[in-house]
Amino acid sequence: MTSSLLRPRRRARAAVAGGEAVVAGSTAPTRILDWRDPRVAALVRELGAAPAGGAAAESAESAESAESAESADLGKPAEPADAARQVEALHRAHRWIAAAVRPVYSVQDERPVSEVLRLGRGSCSQRMAVLEAVARASGVPTRVRGLLVDGTFWYPRFPRLRRIVPDQVLLAWPEFRPGGPAAPWLTVSELFGGLRPLDAEPGEGFTNAGAETLFEALSRTAIDWDAVPVCPSAGPAAGSGADAGTGTGPSCDLSAYVLADLGHYDSRDELFARHGQTLCGMARMLAEPVLGRRAAGAA
Repeated sequence: MTSSLLRPRRRARAAVAGGEAVVAGSTAPTRILDWRDPRVAALVRELGAAPAGGAAAESAESAESAESAESADLGKPAEPADAARQVEALHRAHRWIAAAVRPVYSVQDERPVSEVLRLGRGSCSQRMAVLEAVARASGVPTRVRGLLVDGTFWYPRFPRLRRIVPDQVLLAWPEFRPGGPAAPWLTVSELFGGLRPLDAEPGEGFTNAGAETLFEALSRTAIDWDAVPVCPSAGPAAGSGADAGTGTGPSCDLSAYVLADLGHYDSRDELFARHGQTLCGMARMLAEPVLGRRAAGAA
C-alpha cells in the first residue's frame, strides 16, 4: 500500500499526448545545476572535464590567469572531435561522485549541486544533477525526461514504511548530447554503454535493495524504462535474465513501474517547476532531517 497524502496538491501530472515539441537542452547553468559556483568549477577542473580550450590556459603566465581562462571556457559547446574525450570525462565524473558523495535518501530534489558537494551526500536525483552540472560545464548539453514511477519500486528500501511511501515518485532521468548538435541524445544509461558483454552473468539487474542505488548501477547494467520487463525484482510483471545472444548482457528493464511519461524538459529545474517534487513542502521539511542523513541500504 502506497500513499497519495504526501504528494503536492493541484499538480496535473499527465502523460505526454502525441508528439512533443523538440527540446534542445542546454549547457547553461541553472539554480540546481549551478556549475559556475567555485566548488563545482573546481571539481570540473579536477576531473579534467573542461572544454579543450581550457587546457591551453594551463600554459598561461600564472596559475591565477590559467584558472581564469579555463573557467571562461567552461560551458562552451563541444567540438565533434571532443565527444569521446567528454564521454570519458563523464565516466570519471561518475566514478568520483559514486566514491565521494555518500548516497542518502534526501527528498530535496531542487538542492543546488554546489550544496550537494558541500554536504558530501545526496540522493540518486541529486547525484545525477552533479553529473549533469559537470557535463554542462564541459560543453555537453543536457536535458531530462520526466517519469512518474510507481512507489512500489521503493518497497525493498522501506519494508516497514510502505504505508507512507508515495504512490508515485517524480524522476528526472538525464540525457546527454556529446559531439555537437548533430549527435544523437544519449540517456544516462546509454552514456555508460547500453551494450554489455555477451558472456555477462544473468540475473545481475538492479533490484533497488541494499547499498547499491540507481546511480551506482549505471556503470554495470543497462537501466531501461521503456521495454519488456526483464529485471529481477519483486515489482509488477517483473522477470529475470539476460538478453541471450543480443550483446546487451545483464539488463534492467523497469518499464513496468512507469506510470506516466511527462516528456522532455530543458532542465530538471523546468521539470520540477512544472510538476513539483515528489513530496509536498511540509512533507519534505519533516522528512529531510532524517532521510537526508540516512544512508542508502540502511536497515
